[in-house]
Amino acid sequence: MVHGLCVDHRLLLGLDPVFAARGTWRRVYIDLPGMGGSAAGSEVRSTDAVADAVVSFARKAFGNERFAILGNSFGGMIASHLVAEFGEQVLGLALLCPVAVADHGQRVLPPATVLHSDPRLLASLDPEDAKAYAEMAVIQSPENWARFRDSVLPGLRAFDRSAIGRIAGNYALAREPEQRPAGFAGPTLVIAGRQDHIVGFEDQVALAERYAHATVSVLENAGHNAHLDQPELTAGLLDRWLASMEASRPAGTGAAR
Repeated sequence: MVHGLCVDHRLLLGLDPVFAARGTWRRVYIDLPGMGGSAAGSEVRSTDAVADAVVSFARKAFGNERFAILGNSFGGMIASHLVAEFGEQVLGLALLCPVAVADHGQRVLPPATVLHSDPRLLASLDPEDAKAYAEMAVIQSPENWARFRDSVLPGLRAFDRSAIGRIAGNYALAREPEQRPAGFAGPTLVIAGRQDHIVGFEDQVALAERYAHATVSVLENAGHNAHLDQPELTAGLLDRWLASMEASRPAGTGAAR
């Protein structure tokens, strides 16, 4: 599980019941360099350096074992890079509101939209927390805030600003994973939020076309944290993705139990 920029693994922990319910999947949540509990040395100066660190981790953690990858936002770029590196060792790929276009100026974005505002809720929060929440929440509600508080805020409070500055200064991968010669034929799921004003949804639809067996779903009433805005829909899509991998993998192979 590969999270986005300026957050940590806790952003994705709310998805864990989907995987746990199937009973056969070992889940490995990582903190990217400079985020959560992972330090970033001075050598981490680009997204390529982050990707190299994750590849190194995966080689040590999984050896020749087959595994699936879920990447969110910035972590979507890293996840796609892993697929390009590991090829058929990867069972499947899920991209949750992934960065499809690294250059912010080239992204196709909808306007920032709040479909339901809750001024009373915002007024009750710490001003810094309220600002962070208001920048991202498409539907403001106590329930949605609680998910944001538990999943997003811990990472926002912990990341290394110096390291993130270095990474952001060299944000694009030197080579887009989807442009590398070997294609990926495993089950692929792309989830986007129609109100996602950070990475958009149109570029994600185009990204899905680069994968041979991709399902793409654009969720209404969902922003960049689509899994927090639409947890039930996201869970259903991920469950079907898991089922497709379980149906397609040869006997005796698959995720660690």
